[in-house]
Amino acid sequence: MEATLTKKDFESDQQVRWCPGCGDYAILAAMLKALPEMKQKREDIVFISGIGCASRFPYYVNSYGFHTIHGRAPAIATGVKLANPNLTVWEITGDGDSLAIGGNHFIHAIRRNIDINILLFNNEIYGLTKGQFSPTSHLGLVTKSSPTGSIDPPFNPASLAMGANCTFYARVPDTDLKLMGAVFKEAQDFKGTSVIEVLQNCVIFNDHVHAPVTDKTTKLDRQLILKHGEPMLYGENNSKGLMLKDFDLVEVVIGENGITIDDILVHDAKTENKAIHHLLMDRKEFPYPLGVIRAVENTTYDTRMHDIIKQDKATYPYENVQDLLESGKTWEVN
Repeated sequence: MEATLTKKDFESDQQVRWCPGCGDYAILAAMLKALPEMKQKREDIVFISGIGCASRFPYYVNSYGFHTIHGRAPAIATGVKLANPNLTVWEITGDGDSLAIGGNHFIHAIRRNIDINILLFNNEIYGLTKGQFSPTSHLGLVTKSSPTGSIDPPFNPASLAMGANCTFYARVPDTDLKLMGAVFKEAQDFKGTSVIEVLQNCVIFNDHVHAPVTDKTTKLDRQLILKHGEPMLYGENNSKGLMLKDFDLVEVVIGENGITIDDILVHDAKTENKAIHHLLMDRKEFPYPLGVIRAVENTTYDTRMHDIIKQDKATYPYENVQDLLESGKTWEVN
């Protein structure tokens, strides 16, 4: 009988080197706690990163890992998954790495629905290169590369992923380790491209960027924790909720104007209909949707690829390259 792995088994011998107070510590802690609960061998797990503060992640997990180049982690992750479909592949990336130089790879990994898990650290800034605005930075943000304020409209990663026909999208704050761990496990079990956006704080260059969502004194009214099959409730004692009205989501208070819990919209993460998922992903006002927004399984790219390989092998007349070379006329070139 195989020994049960613990969090300590997944901790590497490398000293963790992030700025004190960085949200990356919480994400790493949540992952290390969740990994033993996924019931997999360390040698069956691969962490692949691009470039950025988040890219140190593979060094800190005692499994296989690959620190690749800027924006190209999805290409490496795709190759790993195709070479060995039995591996669980995690891609670690930041908002700059995945949405700027890696934007093309990001959307096509999602479009293909390769069975990998993309963990997107979104601190809305370039941290490693010392505080330039990123594709998710807010309009007007003053940085070293935008001293008078950024004039670039930001990407919404969720809407971008939805446009690429994503099958799984979740959003979690770095302040909620329990929710992170639960979402990580759900992503691991899902067959297809899983995108988990983590609202991560950069204490040095963009401190408190997600405070409007995560602040302890107001989060009950600002966070909508979505659970499949349950009504969209929030607020103290779940006294508030969302309803669908005039093709939009509206906030209501239970007990006012005859509103009951039966009027509250029930979250269906597994419906193929994208309408409600679009509204949730693109929502900018409070309450802000967190948890698994969309989880609709479809045939994966790696499954289709290996099905084709099996079909070709069954009908291919040659067992190896040498047989192919000797199958017809040959010439000797001097």
